[in-house]
Amino acid sequence: MLKIGVLGTGHLGKIHLKLLKEISDFEVVGFFDTDKTAGEEAAKLFGLKNYNSFEELIQEVDAIDIVTPTLSHYDYAAKAIKKSKHVFIEKPVTHTLKEAKTLISLANEAKVKVQVGHVERFNPAFLAAKEYLSQPMFIESHRLSQFNPRGTDVSVVLDLMIHDIDVILSVVNSNIKKISASGVSVISNSPDIANARLEFDNGCVANITASRISLKNMRKSRFFQKNSYVAIDFLNKKSQIVTMKDSTQKDDPFGLYIEMKDNKGIKQIIFENPSIKDTNAIKQELEGFAHCILQNTIPPVSIDDGYKALDVAFRIIEKLKSNNAHKDLQTQLQ
Repeated sequence: MLKIGVLGTGHLGKIHLKLLKEISDFEVVGFFDTDKTAGEEAAKLFGLKNYNSFEELIQEVDAIDIVTPTLSHYDYAAKAIKKSKHVFIEKPVTHTLKEAKTLISLANEAKVKVQVGHVERFNPAFLAAKEYLSQPMFIESHRLSQFNPRGTDVSVVLDLMIHDIDVILSVVNSNIKKISASGVSVISNSPDIANARLEFDNGCVANITASRISLKNMRKSRFFQKNSYVAIDFLNKKSQIVTMKDSTQKDDPFGLYIEMKDNKGIKQIIFENPSIKDTNAIKQELEGFAHCILQNTIPPVSIDDGYKALDVAFRIIEKLKSNNAHKDLQTQLQ
């Protein structure tokens, strides 16, 4: 059994504490929070030890779960890794790419596991549809959220879009050759709605939209590939697979068929809704963290994956800044 401690007892930190206590591979020894009031509340709620310092907690664990604001990720993770502790870090992995690179080097040197909390990889709708994904050539993702002041200290790209960036990078086995982006700051000082277009070397194009000022919540992605279309609703945990198969005749009276031009045959359109398991994505990612430590395997979402998603997110943010600067210049010249 792995002894684990948690850093941060905010909304998500409390969820992690609750779920970690349910995982048999973990023994939760306690937690640390710089906010003493929050720490006292969590101690009463979970009956766990509220440590006075991070240094005190780190001495008694095999692994640490970092659920704190992004600015503190690097400092906590670096100290834990140097103590040869395994680390789970919520997304985004760090505040800068340089910090993420340093953590990769430290983790490799210490030979510890570092997993990043890109939770949509464990969404049951995505897991059910994943086996049907095969070289998608066009992807469209919409992640829309109602306004919440929490999180507006960072761009919508790091707040929301990075989820879809990670999912897309995990599916498309190719390098990005071009990024285009546009966005608008409506309420906060950084973009609240943004669109990015990723063009890959293999010809795949991904069109991603993220908004935190929508009237309704939506988390949907659509993957188009040869002879099939895969739709994933991450919010409502539903998937649909639409495939076209060659057919010699219209032998199903309720079937949907397409007659190809120039007598090139008939294709039947088949709709399939994969069975979705009722699982908790956060619990699954934490179970995956335990498994990779105990079985000495690569984490399901490695620190390298976290770095790649962060790299693309920052490239999108730079495009947004460049476009906004260009618009400001045009306004001044008018």
